[in-house]
Amino acid sequence: QVHLMESGGGSVEAGGSLRLSCAASGYTYSSICMGWFRQVPGKEREGVATIDSDGSTTYTDSVKGRFTISKDNAKDTLYLQMNTLKSEDTGMYYCAADPRYCGFLWLQYKYWGLGTQVAVSS
Repeated sequence: QVHLMESGGGSVEAGGSLRLSCAASGYTYSSICMGWFRQVPGKEREGVATIDSDGSTTYTDSVKGRFTISKDNAKDTLYLQMNTLKSEDTGMYYCAADPRYCGFLWLQYKYWGLGTQVAVSS
């Protein structure tokens, strides 16, 4: 069973930065894809960024050039560096992992954290 725990959320003014972390434990897969998703009330959960076991990354268009996903395999930790934050980046951010799928369809992911809240004021 894979356990994921996010941290690093908070309140920031537009233009500011935050770094989210996701500590992973309990998995024995030889390869696994990890991603960040976000959700606001009344809207569907959306993919923000993914990173595959080979280090390849994908980003949704709205965050390209501002967000960077990375992972530290030695610490089993996933990161999301968020710069030049905008009010529309506000939401609950979730860490997800799956041994087979690596895309933005959130229903395909098997493992989820509980989320960390990000609030960006303009």
